[in-house]
Amino acid sequence: MSSYVQRLIGAAKLDAQTYEEVEADSSAMGQAMATVVLASVASGIGAFTTLGMRGLLFSTLASLVGWFVWAGLTFFVGTKILPEPQTQSDMGELLRTIGFAASPGLLQVFGFLPLVGPLVGLVTSVWMLAAMIVAVRQALDYKSTGRAVGVCLIGFVVYIVVVFAVSLVFGMGAAAMGAF
Repeated sequence: MSSYVQRLIGAAKLDAQTYEEVEADSSAMGQAMATVVLASVASGIGAFTTLGMRGLLFSTLASLVGWFVWAGLTFFVGTKILPEPQTQSDMGELLRTIGFAASPGLLQVFGFLPLVGPLVGLVTSVWMLAAMIVAVRQALDYKSTGRAVGVCLIGFVVYIVVVFAVSLVFGMGAAAMGAF
């Protein structure tokens, strides 16, 4: 069994075997959640100079909510709408693999850097989407990467809607309370 750091590196390297290991290890849920939280905090730190504390808090909240929503939607679409004959999965497997797919997001901590910050955000976002595709392919036992891409794109659209909705609620709630 790999260490947490080895799993983070393997997930970031898009190593299918790492995702298989995480999928099979039900005790890795805490590590998956930690990865999502760390990546979202890294994103918030990267955005802190432009968005301040609200950016840090919003980034963490949106990432956690998005993780659950994306995993739930991926489970539904991947197992009910677009399954392959050998597809067998449960929510825990998807939460674990998708959680580790957030590992490239740890680099978003460098988003505050002048000139390269936006590039860091763009590159890590694309990298996390690629990791998500590998995670979904492995968790849903797909032979087709194209099918995993389709499931991820559907999930991505819904994820963006959820992030937008959370930002509206969070922003409006904070403004109403005068908290920020």
